[in-house]
Amino acid sequence: ILRVFDLNRLDAPPTEVDKSPGSIRTLTWLHSDQTILSSCTDIGGVRHELYEIRSRTLLWDVRSGKIVQTLETKSPVTSAEVSQDGRYITTADGSTVKFWDANHFGLVKSYDMPCNIESASLEPKSGEKFVAGGEDMWVRVFDFYTGEEIGCNKGHHGPVHCVRFSPTGESYASGSEDGTIRIWQSTPNHSLDEVAKKIEGFHINKEGKNTADKPSDGY
Repeated sequence: ILRVFDLNRLDAPPTEVDKSPGSIRTLTWLHSDQTILSSCTDIGGVRHELYEIRSRTLLWDVRSGKIVQTLETKSPVTSAEVSQDGRYITTADGSTVKFWDANHFGLVKSYDMPCNIESASLEPKSGEKFVAGGEDMWVRVFDFYTGEEIGCNKGHHGPVHCVRFSPTGESYASGSEDGTIRIWQSTPNHSLDEVAKKIEGFHINKEGKNTADKPSDGY
């Protein structure tokens, strides 16, 4: 059952929508407070005529309680996110991350991942990369346009169940079965990079004195 609560009327009973074809796994608002995107993960995805199990991501009209759009995937959708600019829906299902047009609901991109993925999130500012995490305990960064892996963060000791970018895109968080939430830096820290470059220019001579290949602003 999908329940909608009014935060301005806390004593009022929630509006209930009980026509979901299966247990609800994810929920997110889309376009306005009259539209909800949900995914169900079990019996709702059985298509008897094809003898295969599919998961459904459903778009609900809250006013009528009816399903107005259905997106089908081969595996249960464990994560759904609407991009900050409202252009894309990012979903994770099985070992696949998909991007859908949030207005016309066509599939824009689909990328196979190195393992089963629990969650994915698109960078909110430029939209040029996305992060994904899953059963291998790593948080990976990918190029949105090519699907190429461009970064990998290791540190969790259990499967990663949720990843999300911060609103500014400068960092992202990952939540794991190991009971920790980790914050990862998305943009390079230029001040630290400059110090590292200067340190690389130092050498230790036989007398134990520091020398540099070239002047480095006093370092």
